[in-house]
Amino acid sequence: MSPRTSTRHRKTAETRIELDINLDGSGDSKIRTGIGFFDHMLTLFARHGLFDLNLDAEGDLEVDFHHTVEDSGITLGEAMREALGDKHGIRRYGCCHLPMDETLVRVVVDLSNRPHLEFHAAPNTPSAPNFPFTLVEEFCRALASNLRANIHVEVFYGRDGHHIAEAIFKGLARALREACERDSRVKGIPSTKEAL
Repeated sequence: MSPRTSTRHRKTAETRIELDINLDGSGDSKIRTGIGFFDHMLTLFARHGLFDLNLDAEGDLEVDFHHTVEDSGITLGEAMREALGDKHGIRRYGCCHLPMDETLVRVVVDLSNRPHLEFHAAPNTPSAPNFPFTLVEEFCRALASNLRANIHVEVFYGRDGHHIAEAIFKGLARALREACERDSRVKGIPSTKEAL
């Protein structure tokens, strides 16, 4: 089987991203974005998805975290899409219910080639102490758009902003891992050139 890997570089006026990923890894990662909490989330994403992920980002953190988080999601989505190739023989769908102490989150993924994000959380959902909760949604949107995946995230309940964000990143990783898995029984998954 050919390796499902990708290396991507992205440079904009606000950010510079270098990323490589192996979809069939063991969860090893080296993450450096300059945002400690985001590094922690991406490390957990790699570990729970069993993706080998190296990501090095420089961004305009003196302004805010938005560009670095969004552009990391864009680059990760592009890299995963490239690594998947024609998607032949993958499961395509993935689902994870993930508890994190008092929090429960559900993430459902369809690698459909039709990008869409549904993100449902209460309007008063707390942020982690040093990471706005709105950036979790922005990351998911950038990933869905550039992976060309249909991703649904639902926060059933939770009180701690750190736990809620962590449950989303872990649930996203596990749902994507399931969707990306090869299964020799799967036949006839169309190429990425076609709408699935």
